[in-house]
This record gives sequence, structure tokens and C-alpha cells, in this order.
Amino acid sequence: MPRRQPAEWEQHSAVVTAWPSAADLWEENLEPARAEVAGLVRAIADGGRGERVILLVATDEARRSAEAAGLGPGVELVSMPFGDIWLRDTGPLVVVDEAGAAGAVGFRFNGWGGKYVLEHDAEVAGRVAALVGLEIVRADWVLEGGAIDVDGTGIALTTEECLLHENRNPGLSRAEVEARLAEDLGLDRIVWLGDGLQNDHTDGHVDNLARFVGPGRVVVPVAEEADDPNAEAFDDAASRAEAAGLEVVRIPSPGRVERDGVVVPASYMNFYIANTAVVVPQYASRQDAEAVAAIGALFPGRRAVGVSSASLLSGGGSFHCITQQIPAATAGSSDTRQVEP
Repeated sequence: MPRRQPAEWEQHSAVVTAWPSAADLWEENLEPARAEVAGLVRAIADGGRGERVILLVATDEARRSAEAAGLGPGVELVSMPFGDIWLRDTGPLVVVDEAGAAGAVGFRFNGWGGKYVLEHDAEVAGRVAALVGLEIVRADWVLEGGAIDVDGTGIALTTEECLLHENRNPGLSRAEVEARLAEDLGLDRIVWLGDGLQNDHTDGHVDNLARFVGPGRVVVPVAEEADDPNAEAFDDAASRAEAAGLEVVRIPSPGRVERDGVVVPASYMNFYIANTAVVVPQYASRQDAEAVAAIGALFPGRRAVGVSSASLLSGGGSFHCITQQIPAATAGSSDTRQVEP
């Protein structure tokens, strides 16, 4: 029976995310990053009115920290080993068939082309699938969840920079990549954008560049300042999406955001669409409030919530990067479980 990857705005039974746990990775940003994850979790759980949040903690110290954070109702802590928190890329992707039955697909993970290979990350997909009660099918090629964005009808956005990069699947042609996306995720139309954001260690993940906000409808940033390092990439993405027949909505970019004098890939596109809210990363840019309002207008019936993500960005990503939604009626029991290494 044909399977498809649902759009993110479809109803979720749960979302799986993770608590920053490795002091050697986060260093002075550990506690600030934890505070930002806490803000994300509270917005998603929405006082128990939103979706169930399964929060992975890798160590006893991390569990104590998360427990002390006052995350509120609707949040479960699950002990599970992982390298770092980027579950969009290390976790499984969920597909559903025409009868509504769900399954998980686990792709090979190679640390974004060998840049950050951490112990346990390669096992996260299988462990998360088992945790939520889904049978997992293994796909023998490299794909990170943040490299694609789907509208639920079989259309996907991706970038040439990432999916055709030689450090992922050397030897696979564009046509072969498209065939594998069709076979594994039910994606029968791929819209190829060009390059991603400057200094993005993911080699241009599309969830920092452009996102679906409805069937055939895409939101792409627009540079409002002359020194925006991604102005050309944004305009090229919008042009390609329009040429593919998609409706394009432009909203402000956060502009040039630097850390220690180096441009970092700050993007409002890394929002997470929850059942009752859309959580939008904030970077202390003058466009922050405007971006929250603009994204909120695209999702009537959901609250748009701006949450600081500046410290998370020191690790290379934001809210979409650390979440993996489980479509409705597919999550396992609400019991907190211990997953052994």
C-alpha cells in the first residue's frame, strides 16, 4: 500500500525532542541552551493543551536539570543515549499508508558528511521508533530530516547543495536521489532549490531556507538589509519555487547575525509547527517580532510564539532541528520508559 510522509501541520500524537546533555559539546552555552529548549517545550506542550512532548535525557545530571526546569504538564522525560540533540536529522521519519497505518524509516546518518560523528547518534532512529511503538524500515543511504520539507501531497523541497553533495551519497545522481525519495517516503515531485545559508554545517538544509506552510505554498525569507549574507540564496530559492509552480510568500530575514565575528545561519524558517502553536526562533534582531507575526498569519488557529534560540544556534541549529513529530494515532503509550544503551 502506498505510503507518504505527512505534512508537519497535520495532527501530532507527540513530538520527540532532547535536552542538551553534553557539557563538553555545549561548554558555556549549556545552561542558556537548556533554557531555550525549556521555552520550546513549554510552548509545544501549551500547559497540557498542546501535543505530548517526549523529552530525551542522556544522563542522570541532564534528567535532574530537566526536572528542575518546571516544564509543566504534558512533558515526559525518557532516558536514552544520544550524541547530541539534533533529532530532526538523527531520528526516524514517519510515513503513513492510505489506511492510516504508520511506520518509521531510518536512514543512514554520517554526521553531516563526517563533520560531527558522535557516539550513539547512529542508533537514535531505531531507539526512537521503538519508543513510540513503530516498526522501522532501514533505508541504505544518507538522508537527514532537515534536508527535505514536505507538503503532505507528495511534493518535497530540498537543496542541490545538500542532497547532491559528495560527502553524503557519492555516486548517486539527481534522478537516483529522486527515485529513492519516492520509494522510501512517497515523494513523487522534488523541487530542487540551490544553495542554503552561509556557514551552515549541514551543507544547506532546506529547513533553514524555505518551508511549506500549506499544500503547494512555500515561505521564503527576503533580505531587508544590504549586508544580509543570504540575500542571493533567498531570492534564488523564491525564484526556483515560483518557477516550479509553487505559491511563494516572503517574510523578513533576521539579517546578518554573527557570533564571535563569524556569520551564523540564523533563520526564522527553523520554526516548529505544533498542534496548537508555531514556535519561531528569535535572535535579538529587529525583525524578530515582525517574523513571529508574519508566520502566525500563515497558521490561523495556532498561536505564534517567539522563543530565543541564540544559544542553540551556537550548536548549529534551532527548534526544527531538535524536534521530530509523530503523526496522530501512531505514538506509543504515555508511560515514561527507560531505554537501555
